[in-house]
Amino acid sequence: MGKAAVTRAYADIRAALAVLNAEVDGCGSEPFSVADPLAGLADGCLDILAGAREVEAWFAGLKAKAAVTYAESASVVAGPDAPVQAKEMAVAAEVGCVLALGPRAASSFLAASHAVVSSLPRTLVGLQAGTLSWQHAVVMADEAACLDAAGAAALEAHFLDPDAQDPARGCPVGQLPAHRFRVKARTWRERHHAESIEKRHAKGVADRRVEFRPDQDGMAWLSACLPAAEALAGWNRLTAISRGMQGPDECRTMPQLRADNFANAVLGSGSIVHAGGTCATPLSDAGSDVEAVHRGGACAVHGPDAGGRYGAGQQPWSSPIRAQVLVTVPVYSLMGLTDEPAMLDGYGPIPPSMARELVAKGATSFYRVLVDPRDGAPLEIGRTSYRVTGAMRAWLRMRDGKCPFPGCSNNSLDNDADHILAWANGGPTGISNLGQPCPKHHKLRHTTGWKPTPATKNEPPGWTSPTGRHYPSEHQDWEPPKWPRQLVPQLKPLKRAIAGCADLVGVGFSLGEACLDGILHPPSA
Repeated sequence: MGKAAVTRAYADIRAALAVLNAEVDGCGSEPFSVADPLAGLADGCLDILAGAREVEAWFAGLKAKAAVTYAESASVVAGPDAPVQAKEMAVAAEVGCVLALGPRAASSFLAASHAVVSSLPRTLVGLQAGTLSWQHAVVMADEAACLDAAGAAALEAHFLDPDAQDPARGCPVGQLPAHRFRVKARTWRERHHAESIEKRHAKGVADRRVEFRPDQDGMAWLSACLPAAEALAGWNRLTAISRGMQGPDECRTMPQLRADNFANAVLGSGSIVHAGGTCATPLSDAGSDVEAVHRGGACAVHGPDAGGRYGAGQQPWSSPIRAQVLVTVPVYSLMGLTDEPAMLDGYGPIPPSMARELVAKGATSFYRVLVDPRDGAPLEIGRTSYRVTGAMRAWLRMRDGKCPFPGCSNNSLDNDADHILAWANGGPTGISNLGQPCPKHHKLRHTTGWKPTPATKNEPPGWTSPTGRHYPSEHQDWEPPKWPRQLVPQLKPLKRAIAGCADLVGVGFSLGEACLDGILHPPSA
């Protein structure tokens, strides 16, 4: 036992790794497939990768437990008289040296390990079972950090307990990339945080700022922390304007176009970016001697050319292009009766006051959508022709939230509407036969063996790889809207319907439409 047992265990692990390396190198005792050795080796490598992921999770759980046990033991050995901060620094330094981590990384690792081992039992079990990665555990620890014990337990149960009252839908958490799990965990935390999202948002607004950070090769980062609606609307508008500038004579990529248009907006008349060439005329009317930079054609600031045209791909920042931002607001939250968060497409939960302001100001991107008050899911919109309507595209954005390919974060603004069963093969133009892959994964579907699986009105399609492996898609976590307190006692426990009233979905009156009309057209005094 003791050190000898540890030594023997790691010797066995090294021997097992030698066997696996030999298999990957094609030097195993027998091939994966006698009939087709190359195809067998390819499939065998996928099996090795899947097993390696589980082993990494096992080791992550082991490292977390070992680090916490070491920290507790070292604290006891140091004695009660040693300063707490000094003991923590000593433990972090020792762990950092053993794992070759810097001081901050070692402290972060210890904090996450302590959270997982001491207060996130389901996460630890997931690590030990090989179903969660360490990156998933860190996300869970980060999102649970500002919750009380009950909130942290509910967060874990939602994502890791299939028998929970309202478990997460779709792809299991462990099969999601950690960055996608962070989005879903953050959304759940925003909805269920004990403190009102309005109060937390007010603190965030007070901390709004712009930051400058130098980078390499004469470059630097200029970023702003803004209210989500403003930040996302700005990003979508940059994307729309930049896409409009693309063409056969435009050599810049979308990231370059976004950066140039962003600089144009921030610098104002001090620097104008177009599609090609250089304008040497100083902007004297703005009191600046900075040259307007072009990429071809005439200057949008100094006017069009003799033919009344701007240069190829030019687009002044004062373009009428407006960003589209989809906001889904629960009816009672829109009416101000509850403080349930609204959902901003491409971001997540936002304060209801922000959503009400978007509606009150007549945001053209606000879609009035009938939402089922029983489960929070939007209702289906149908059409029998090939053409996908704007309403159906909006519905797809709500159903999928993003490109449904596993791990892809491309939001709906850039995605294509695609028939899962081709129209030419009898596929209808209905929500259940539509997906919205991003351009990259749309091309993947039509040029390789990757194929989408059937969808439903509330579930996006999954994907099947050329090897036959199925990968489920990530689903939106729709939740039943919250009811105002004054109506809760009148609810029937089983049907959640207002006593004496018909189902809200079945009647011709819509609370959402009535509320929206009241906000946009308030009664005169």
